Amino acid sequence: MIIVKTPLRISFVGGGSDMHAYYRHRPGKVVCSAIDKFVYAIVKERFDDMIYINYSQKECVESVDQIKHDLVREAMRITGVEKGIEITTLADIPSTGSGLGSSSSITVALLHALYTYRHELVTAEQLARQACRIEIDILKKPIGRQDQYAAAYGGVNQFEFTTDGTARKPVILENKIKRRFSSSLLLYYTGLARSADDILSKQKKNLAAAEKLAIMDKMVSLVDPFTGAMEAGDIELCGKLLDRNWNLKQQMATGISNPAIDKMYATAKKAGALAGKITGAGGGGFLLLIASRERQNQVFRALAGYRELPFMIEESGSKVIFDDRSYSSK
Repeated sequence: MIIVKTPLRISFVGGGSDMHAYYRHRPGKVVCSAIDKFVYAIVKERFDDMIYINYSQKECVESVDQIKHDLVREAMRITGVEKGIEITTLADIPSTGSGLGSSSSITVALLHALYTYRHELVTAEQLARQACRIEIDILKKPIGRQDQYAAAYGGVNQFEFTTDGTARKPVILENKIKRRFSSSLLLYYTGLARSADDILSKQKKNLAAAEKLAIMDKMVSLVDPFTGAMEAGDIELCGKLLDRNWNLKQQMATGISNPAIDKMYATAKKAGALAGKITGAGGGGFLLLIASRERQNQVFRALAGYRELPFMIEESGSKVIFDDRSYSSK
């Protein structure tokens, strides 16, 4: 049996520039962080040649081509695992519509578990690149490349995206600054679940327009200042830049925000939050806030009607946490 644990992520500024529709024109750039909320992929050899898959549904099929779960199917094809296996996926939070990159984390976890099952060592770069291939090239999902890389590598990172590939620059925070920055971040569930595909498809289409490219250029220009503010422990400046990014993001496509989200965000800011944004594509999922420790009690009271998700920055990327080699993989 193999168990792989892979983190979810939050993105701060620059999101959307990791889509090919943008970086085919000029380099995209984002700064994001893995968090200590995870998805798990469990792989176990079976005595027979059947393929069992357990997620929100259960599948029992004879061949890879019969698998309905598209991420499992394509991960098995890429890794060359063909039969006699049981695969289970689990998550710390409901994965649909969270905005925390769960689909990409699951893809990375599946690849990692299946390669380990085959006794093959793979790097974070290989996992991220192949997860991008599955989701973007094969399944044609209208998404970018940051989620796969954030899940595979872990930690806080700047990623730059070009047609030649993805470059990673780790953001190194002193322990004291890391604790202060991490403790200033809050996540609240909006109560709204949504499919990111519709919003991202609109955003992808809109990037053909010069005015939308110009807006994304402004979002990309915030990445280096935000990273510098993080490294300096300047929470106030981080808030100003995050607020600017959120205002720009809402101009990229309809549906990124809505009256319920606007009300929630206004309530948080009135209570003392410096800034915030919807994680992921928008339209629902989680609201990420920056609030100084001194003002967080007021924010907690103001948002008492919403469910908070306590979290911390996670330094580890995808990793094997259990490996029972008492079998011979097929």
